[in-house]
Amino acid sequence: MLDITLLREKLDWVKERLKGKMQDLELLDEFPKIDEEFRKIVKIRDDKRSEQNKIAKEIGKLKREGKNPEELMFKAKKLSEEIKAIEKRVKEIEEKRKELLLKIPNIPHESVPDEDRIVKEGGIKREFKFNPIPAHQLCEMLDIVDFKRGAKIAGTHFPCFKGDGALLERALINFMLDFHRKKGYIEVLPPFLCNRKSMFSTGHLPKFEEDMYLIEEEDFFLNPTAEVPLINLHRDEKLNEEDLPLKYVGYTACFRREAGAYGADTRGLQRVHQFDKVELIKFTKPEDSFEELEKMLEDAEEIIKQLELPYRIVLLSKSEMSFSSAKTYDIEVWAPATGKWLEVSSVSNCTDFQSRRANIRLKRKDGRLDYVHTLNGSGVALPRTFIAIVENFQQSDGSVVVPDVLRPYMGGRGRVGAART
Repeated sequence: MLDITLLREKLDWVKERLKGKMQDLELLDEFPKIDEEFRKIVKIRDDKRSEQNKIAKEIGKLKREGKNPEELMFKAKKLSEEIKAIEKRVKEIEEKRKELLLKIPNIPHESVPDEDRIVKEGGIKREFKFNPIPAHQLCEMLDIVDFKRGAKIAGTHFPCFKGDGALLERALINFMLDFHRKKGYIEVLPPFLCNRKSMFSTGHLPKFEEDMYLIEEEDFFLNPTAEVPLINLHRDEKLNEEDLPLKYVGYTACFRREAGAYGADTRGLQRVHQFDKVELIKFTKPEDSFEELEKMLEDAEEIIKQLELPYRIVLLSKSEMSFSSAKTYDIEVWAPATGKWLEVSSVSNCTDFQSRRANIRLKRKDGRLDYVHTLNGSGVALPRTFIAIVENFQQSDGSVVVPDVLRPYMGGRGRVGAART
C-alpha cells in the first residue's frame, strides 16, 4: 500500500511513474476527491467531539454548584446522536478510500526499464548429437512423473512424481535449503494454509483472489507461495534496526488455480496447479534494500550455476512486474528440447508496500519508527528447474545424468533411468 502523504503531495509524479504498470490510471484521479471528503468529515467529527467535551465539563461544573444541567444534558444527547451518525459516515468514506488505495500497485523504481532487458547470461548451451526429447515425454518414458495418475487423483495440472523423479525433486529441495542456510538464511517450514489477513499483507488480496484456492468453511487459502507465510512472520511487529537484515528461507508446496492458456505451454510441468518452491525473504532497512536485492539475486543465481544450467537474468519492465514489486529480476533457464527460456526465479524488492499493509515497523536506534523494506525471491521454483535438468542432462539412451551437486542427496546416484537403447 502506498503512503497516503505521497498521493496527497505528489499525485502527478505517482501517475507518471505508474504508466505502463497500472492500466486504469484514471482511478488515481478519484483519490483527491475521496481524501478531501474524508478529511472534511473527520474535521466536522473532531469539532463536534471538542464541543461535546466542553459541554461535559460545563455539566460537571453545574452539578458541583448544585444547579440544574438539564438543558445542557439535552444538548449533549443530541450532539452525541449527531456524532454517531457522522462516525458512520467517516467509516464509509474511509472504507471507500481504502478500497481505492488497494487497487494502486507499488511504484516502479527509477532503474526499471520500459522494456524487459537481459542483463546477464551464464552457463553453456549443450550441443546434442541426437534430437533431445522434451521433458514431458521423457518423464513419462522414464516413469519418473505420472501425469495421468496425478490427474486421476486431483485433476489436470497436478503432477505425481514417483521413483527417481520423487527422489530428484526432494534432492533439489534439500540442496537449496542447505545452500541458503549456509548463506545465513534462517530456515522456516511454515504452514501451507494462510488466513485472509496474511494474504492481504503481501498484496495477493483483494486483487488476485480468483487465482487462489480457498477453503470457504474456515476462510483459509492454500499457500500460493512461501512469500506469504514468511512475510507474515513479523506482521504487527517492530524490528530493531541492529537486527536487520533478517533473512529467511522456506520450502512449501504452492497452489495456484490459474495455469495459463491451454496448449503446448501447459503440457507436463511448465504450468501446474501445485508445485514445490524454495523461497527467500529479507526484511531490510530502506536505505539498504536495493543493495540487498542484488545480493539476493546472486544467491538465487548461484543455485543455477551449481546445477550447471544455461541461464540468463532479465530486468523486468514496468508492465511485467508484480503488483507489489518496485523492481524485479527474473532468472530463466534454457530448455533445449522445449526450445524455450523458462522462468525459475523472480527476485523482487517490494520496498515498504507490503510492510505498510502488514504493519511491520523499523525501530531506529534513536527511537524513530519507519517501515521496513521487504524482498522476496524464488531460490528457486522447481517445476521448470526439473524440466531444464531433464532436458539438458539427457543422454542418447534416454537416461538423465544427475548434476554433481545433487548426487550426495541421491545416495550417490549419478544417473536416472534409461528410456531407450
